[in-house]
Amino acid sequence: MTERATTGARPDWWGRLLDRVASARVEDFSRLVVPAEGGRPSAVLVLFADDRPEGPDVLLLQRAADMRTHAGQPAFPGGAADPGDADVVATALREATEEVGLDPRTVEIQGTLPSLWIPVSNFVVTPVLAWWRTPHPVAAVDPREVELVARVPIAHLADPANRLRVRHRSGLVGPAFRTENMVVWGFTAGILSKLLDLGGWSRPWDTRSRPIDLPL
Repeated sequence: MTERATTGARPDWWGRLLDRVASARVEDFSRLVVPAEGGRPSAVLVLFADDRPEGPDVLLLQRAADMRTHAGQPAFPGGAADPGDADVVATALREATEEVGLDPRTVEIQGTLPSLWIPVSNFVVTPVLAWWRTPHPVAAVDPREVELVARVPIAHLADPANRLRVRHRSGLVGPAFRTENMVVWGFTAGILSKLLDLGGWSRPWDTRSRPIDLPL
């Protein structure tokens, strides 16, 4: 966590992460098998930067509390594919632009993670891994859709004091993270947890802690 990068330069940790991601499989991220047919194609942008004293960070948002679906949930920028999107990269960049005002010209796409199925929404989501070459201010474009936008330091996510387990009303238990302004859980927390492992950032934490019920 001490390696630094000047704006635009890719640090050593980034190369190591990409090397490990290249061999990642669906089962490394989820026990659910992507259905052979059906499922709504979608993509999220997993955007890393390293231009601040805190070290590398990742861009997260929290959806508005009164949305019809995924209300109040933490997420990476992203959403369902539109007919005009050329591929999952186009979907992820378009959604990030629409949601937080990201300038796609400041981003270098580095690859994708395995596509993952979210049964509750029937989305088949492809996480797009990207390097934020020249970070710039971002914020919610439409407060009716996005309540909060934050660049969360990897060191904060890896801190055992900020890791916990949560239980959804369905009974499912999974990893979660406390950040300054939100609790990150569900699909997003699962991706982050595995990326911490792949990046060599994970630290031992109490994986047997009593789950906290989500207020949903």
